[in-house]
Amino acid sequence: MNRREFIKIFAGLGSAWPLVAHAQQSKVRRIGFLWDSPGVFPEAMEAFRHELRELGYVEGRTIIVEYRWAEGNRERMRELAEELVRLKVDVIVAPSSIYTAAAQGATSTIPVVFFSHADPLGSGHVSSLARPGGNITGISLMMTETNVKLLEMLMEALPGLSRIAVVWDPVTPSHRPGLQALEGAARARGLNLQSIPVLGPAEYNSAFEAMTAGGAQAVLVLSTPVYTAGAVRLAELAIAHRLPSMFGPSEHARAGGLMSYGPDRADLWRRGAIYVDRVLKGASPAELPVEQPTKFELVVNLRTAKALGINISEGFLLRADKVIE
Repeated sequence: MNRREFIKIFAGLGSAWPLVAHAQQSKVRRIGFLWDSPGVFPEAMEAFRHELRELGYVEGRTIIVEYRWAEGNRERMRELAEELVRLKVDVIVAPSSIYTAAAQGATSTIPVVFFSHADPLGSGHVSSLARPGGNITGISLMMTETNVKLLEMLMEALPGLSRIAVVWDPVTPSHRPGLQALEGAARARGLNLQSIPVLGPAEYNSAFEAMTAGGAQAVLVLSTPVYTAGAVRLAELAIAHRLPSMFGPSEHARAGGLMSYGPDRADLWRRGAIYVDRVLKGASPAELPVEQPTKFELVVNLRTAKALGINISEGFLLRADKVIE
């Protein structure tokens, strides 16, 4: 090969390098999104998508989001997680503990990011909050700690309570440690708790009948997507059985529950998009610390209070971030 031929070939390769670099930079990334349905926390969903746009991603062009909706069907959660693994997505978004468990069962290598996990440490999904240690990380709700705050607020708003029913889901990984924290707090306060395990909508009626038969004076419902999807029905039953109700997600109070207190989920999901971005840019979930919520919201539904004949003090209402009248 003479000198002129060599220079010609080298020049040709050089002109191809920008094309290769551009192709690498413009590689379409694929996000698997495993969730209950678009109707559960729609404002939080939009906050997630908006933040991705702010970070420079364009759905259908620079990223493809593979949405999979389980619609409360627990058997489908693992099946859909395995489907996302077969698609070889770059990251799986599994917002809550029950969906994180499904993703964990399907893969130990593809990064999994949660946005509103109630208790990632207590459920065993991470080794520690500072160093998760595996393929899972994200934003925690701190629900185990927040559950105690729910109990305190319920007792403050309604002095004189002595027996409270607690609705919890035996299948949601974070609910057992959450229930244990409540039981400890109740013992310290001389309060009786009535444990009401509920797997889903088919058991709502019998659950409230059991509360009434057991002498419950109020009901505290632990947070899970299955319950949030049934927010209206849960609120209706609580009112029908004359039980003041306390929830985590604000969607429940807006649906007719008496009160809710918990992290601002739209903010959590917005921050979750930043975690997804970091993972797509090469960060290891094992080294990304689990973040905790910084914004909390207390919502009181005065319409429900009036329907139940309950008077909530002006002092308590002044602490509310939102009062529904």
